[in-house]
Amino acid sequence: MEEQYQLHLLAESRAGHDTGKIYVVVGEEGDFVYLSDGRLKTLQKCKKKNRKHVQLIRHLPEDLLRLLGRAATDSDLVHIIRLYRPVD
Repeated sequence: MEEQYQLHLLAESRAGHDTGKIYVVVGEEGDFVYLSDGRLKTLQKCKKKNRKHVQLIRHLPEDLLRLLGRAATDSDLVHIIRLYRPVD
């Protein structure tokens, strides 16, 4: 069963040197998703990662979902990820 990816959801890396890192899904193309954390992987230089190596975080509080829907800058993404996982 192929998992459907939605833009502007949080995702956790499940493979690679960044295992356990939280990102925001900012795009998708075929078998790949584009991820950004607002710091090292900005919106202009997204990380391209295979869908199989990413786990979506679907159960989020309503306030985080609202913020994700309005996120437009790297600083917005940093703020959202810190709200979800304060110690990172």
